Amino acid sequence: MQEMKKAKYSNDNEKGREKKLKEDCHLPPHSHANVSQHLLLNPFSCLLSCYITTFAVGHNQPAAFRMAPPTPQPQLAARSRHSKLLRLIAIIILALIVLVGLVVLIIWLVVKPKGLAYDIEDGSIHGFGLSNNHLNATFHFVLRAYNPNRKVSIYYDSMEVSVSYDDQTMASNGVQPFFQRHRNVTRLEVQLVAQSLLLSGPVSKDLHLDRSSGKVELEVRVKARIRFKVGIWKSKHRTLRVFCLPEVHFSSHKDFERTKCEIDL
Repeated sequence: MQEMKKAKYSNDNEKGREKKLKEDCHLPPHSHANVSQHLLLNPFSCLLSCYITTFAVGHNQPAAFRMAPPTPQPQLAARSRHSKLLRLIAIIILALIVLVGLVVLIIWLVVKPKGLAYDIEDGSIHGFGLSNNHLNATFHFVLRAYNPNRKVSIYYDSMEVSVSYDDQTMASNGVQPFFQRHRNVTRLEVQLVAQSLLLSGPVSKDLHLDRSSGKVELEVRVKARIRFKVGIWKSKHRTLRVFCLPEVHFSSHKDFERTKCEIDL
């Protein structure tokens, strides 16, 4: 009995599937054609027919059953506005950079700045005494500062000059602030005094040997805080460093040779 029911149930399911396939493939409902044979013989026509039917049915459905077209999201609009704002800011920054560059170029072409020049015109040593590695001496130098620029003046707000031997500083002194006009030569007389300065053993020995030869090579350094002036414009502070290696004769000015200095600005 149960086997008969199962067979009937299976037969009903088979008929239902066959009916569904006939409807999908547009076969007459009472047709005795075998659906499986039809699929094997005309698979593409069946699939195409099903697709066309589905497409047509979907378009013929009422508006309430159709899929609504996607609406623009607020996030997309916000992103677009944000992107336009960033692009505008970037354009403005780029335009400012180009404008500043043009202004600097024009100023440079008009001013045509030139490098400063420093020399030591004279140098001597007085009152030299070296005993038990203690030094007493007075160093005298004449510095020549030349500003070759036609439209640039210089404020020297502070300046310090020092003299060294074998990398050991022996004396230093400050220079009063001054203003140097364009195309101007300024001479600075500097006097540096060493009193009972303790030197290291090797430095004392080398300096004693140079004293015996009558001349010595010294290291003169200048450090200054300066500002440039062009018209009414004044630059910010910059550090000027000057390095010179003059050969000085003890208590004699006759044989001094003018020494050019290196400048770092």
